Amino acid sequence: MTAGTPQGASSSGPNAPEPLIEQTIEVAAPVTKVWGLVSDLPRLSQWSPQVVRTVPLGRGAIGQGTRLVNLNRKGLLVWPSQSKVVRFEPEREIAFRVFENHAVWSFTLEATDTGTRIVQRRELPEGLTALSARFTDLLLGGQAGFTADLREGMRLTLERIKAEAERG
Repeated sequence: MTAGTPQGASSSGPNAPEPLIEQTIEVAAPVTKVWGLVSDLPRLSQWSPQVVRTVPLGRGAIGQGTRLVNLNRKGLLVWPSQSKVVRFEPEREIAFRVFENHAVWSFTLEATDTGTRIVQRRELPEGLTALSARFTDLLLGGQAGFTADLREGMRLTLERIKAEAERG
């Protein structure tokens, strides 16, 4: 454990998770159109190979503080998680923090001359919880293998969002 890492969190050692994973893609569509896709979190299951379902709790539009129940998968393994939208700046960024592992997932948008740049990130600002680290090591193929899966999943997610945004 390193300074600033909460008790029970994993952030150092030979099998430590990467504190930041990110993928970027250029999309030939305006920010407004791309924002409509990435901020519609229940639609993540259409694009992400890991997300089975995302359900916002409560009524109204998704925004800062919205709580979510998620169902995730890797192969035959399926697990639930809960999260909360922690950053919400329309047409710029949406981020949600997963309670079980402390990961913060985000989409950041930037207008370009040809459309929009999307950056998807998985950050571990507090490290990974010890329980999540054990779960990953025992059931998801270890940190390195699961991180590679996440990176590939992010690439696929962004490609699918790009295809949707650029469609007619």
